[in-house]
Amino acid sequence: MSSKRSDRLKTNLVHAGRDPHNNHGVVNPPVYHASTILQPSLDKFEAARKPDWSGYRYGRSGTPTSRYFEDGIASIYGGAGAVSVSSGLAAITNAILACVKAGDHILMTDNVYGPARRFCDEILTKFNIETTYYDPLIGSKIKELIKPNTVLIYTESPGSQTFEMSDIPAIAKEAQAKEITVIMDNTWASAMYFNAFEKGVDIVVEAVTKYICGHSDVMMGVIVSKCPDWEQKTRSTSRNYGNASGPDDLYLAQRGLRTMAVRMEENQRNGLDLANWLKDRPEVKRVLHPGLETDPGHDIWKRDFTGASGLFSFVLEDGYSRAALAAMLDGLNLYGMGASWGGFESLIVPANPADNRTATKWEESGQLLRVHAGLEDIEDLIDDLGAGLDRLTEINSL
Repeated sequence: MSSKRSDRLKTNLVHAGRDPHNNHGVVNPPVYHASTILQPSLDKFEAARKPDWSGYRYGRSGTPTSRYFEDGIASIYGGAGAVSVSSGLAAITNAILACVKAGDHILMTDNVYGPARRFCDEILTKFNIETTYYDPLIGSKIKELIKPNTVLIYTESPGSQTFEMSDIPAIAKEAQAKEITVIMDNTWASAMYFNAFEKGVDIVVEAVTKYICGHSDVMMGVIVSKCPDWEQKTRSTSRNYGNASGPDDLYLAQRGLRTMAVRMEENQRNGLDLANWLKDRPEVKRVLHPGLETDPGHDIWKRDFTGASGLFSFVLEDGYSRAALAAMLDGLNLYGMGASWGGFESLIVPANPADNRTATKWEESGQLLRVHAGLEDIEDLIDDLGAGLDRLTEINSL
């Protein structure tokens, strides 16, 4: 196959990170189960240990399986390089650790993924690294929170429970003026629907567990860097912390990458159809989906994003009992109750965003429910959720 690659993302998703004719014509890259990697001579042994990580020296440091996957991810993002790690949280923590040292200060969005907040509060504090949480709607006013020792601004847009849309270009502009690194969790949109580097982000973290894999059977994260220096720093950090991805997970993630475009398009359609249907239900106070014209973040979404994933939330009207909520959720046939998202199946989970806020307050008193719209027929998803909302009202009126 030619080494030339298309600039069109859908084509790149199919072809990037593959090299069949250097693998006996096999379409998918092979799986290398390896710890020990032997070299035939002293010259090759020393060459494999170059500081640029280009050689294969030990399984934790990478194999052809990981290299093909990482090259593919870097290609679809237009980045200098990518590093695969053992989970989405590992991508977050290793990316942050690559940027900080004792005595530094970082700015973290207040709607951040909960485990990332715990990492800042419980781990970074042990190393005298200070975290200030900021309103995700702060935009260019973030400059007012920058200190002389601020080295990093961490963003996530939209937030994965409450779906506020941050003005990433405005935040990045203020960061660049002070030579501060910007990390963004881009799992919700992925490279499919948000060009993070074009909008000023320096390092992207993404949970491969979600849309890249797409089948709810892999735990993996990836760190993608805009420039070679950050690629080397994030790779060195993750390896020094002993973090690596297993070969079978890498293979499954490679396979998922090839169908991500068609899956996410269906997730997007189902998510928007469900969100539009829910906003007219009497039990629903508010639907949190930036793709809706009524959403406060819609203008930013329309300006910066080219699409939406299948993940969104809605808030119930006040006054529903726990028994009514249980009747609604327990009787659903097509929506599972479980953590994660991005797979082929639909999910729904209750959440309380107020538990994870310090810079802002979650003012909604009704129950928030987060939905992931899977790949089922939309009419079936609507019928199942509609029956659940009917049970909610029926039980609550008893």
